[in-house]
Amino acid sequence: MAVVGVTRVLTVNAGSSSLQLHLVELPEPRVVDSAAVERPPGSAEAERELDDFLSRTDPSGVAGVGHRLVHGGREVRAPTLVDRSSVASVRAAAGLAPSHVPAALRLVDTLLSRLPDHPHVWCPDTAFHAELSEVATTYPLPAEWTRRYGLRRYGFHGLSYGWALRRATALLGDLGRPADQLLLTHLGGGCSVSAVRDGRSVDTSMGMTPLEGMPMTTRSGSVDPGLLLWLTSRDGAGLSWEDLDEALRRRSGLLGLSDGLSADTRDLVRAAGAGDATAALALDVFARGVSRELAAAATSLDRVDALVFTGEIGWDQPEVRAAVCRRLNVLGVEEPVVGDRAEDGLVSAGDASVPVLVVEPREELGIAVDTAGVVGGLSSR
Repeated sequence: MAVVGVTRVLTVNAGSSSLQLHLVELPEPRVVDSAAVERPPGSAEAERELDDFLSRTDPSGVAGVGHRLVHGGREVRAPTLVDRSSVASVRAAAGLAPSHVPAALRLVDTLLSRLPDHPHVWCPDTAFHAELSEVATTYPLPAEWTRRYGLRRYGFHGLSYGWALRRATALLGDLGRPADQLLLTHLGGGCSVSAVRDGRSVDTSMGMTPLEGMPMTTRSGSVDPGLLLWLTSRDGAGLSWEDLDEALRRRSGLLGLSDGLSADTRDLVRAAGAGDATAALALDVFARGVSRELAAAATSLDRVDALVFTGEIGWDQPEVRAAVCRRLNVLGVEEPVVGDRAEDGLVSAGDASVPVLVVEPREELGIAVDTAGVVGGLSSR
């Protein structure tokens, strides 16, 4: 990575209800300071955490500020300098990821006022999937709609996938195993799958918005569109669009399946182990959804060199990994033999025909690398 004069990057990851800050040292990315708060950006708690973090950060040692951007729409499809034009483009796309983009915009405004002399960089999750083929991005809808409204599959979790791909390729190389065609799955608050061929995403489960695909913690994933039409029709449930939107994004997935018990797989694994049938059903539906998306994505590959789990659930919930792998015997995937891990690596047998790996989610390192690339380009002009 050719970066001129870059030593440290401040990374900002604004979630709908959380804020993560990291100071990352380059060129070999490592975190030298961090802060996190499980409160919405802009809240009093998040503002205090941000103030504390900036007060102990020497701005003269920061080469740039990288902002995770879940969705940049049609215009921001690669790491991009934050300026008036790019902010306008991101603002126009906010409705495609309403749980995430508005929070990122608020943090950009705040950090621009606090660090006005530093370059700020949008780091979109969609960039990893920017080279998907037309076949992979096109929905079976009227072509006129596709043209008029810019309908297409974007894909998400790109920062997580980029780092997981880098780590998995290195780990498989150390084992003397090929890493040209991989299945990756990010399992966290949001969940998705990506098929990667020769380092490039060729298929993914999320679509134009982060609602498509497998069940998630509180998001539904894909459901019958006819069911949704019925729910909002006068002859059906008569729900408002606002009710439907709120339910699909905040009250579905594991939370809805468990009848409100929990959106956290750790809680559900404990409850299922104690005999709770509703928790067991929620986990089974979730694992089936993940394995189904992985199997579908495998049709975009010639073979599967390895299966890679990342994301908070993928990293630290061995029961979920095992349940997913049990359903993928048809692809040559065997159930993992290793449970919890403290570092990235194999969880399958060493001689497994399809190695199964776990990689700790490190979006902050992906943000730092992307930001350094943009800042390095600016400094070489």
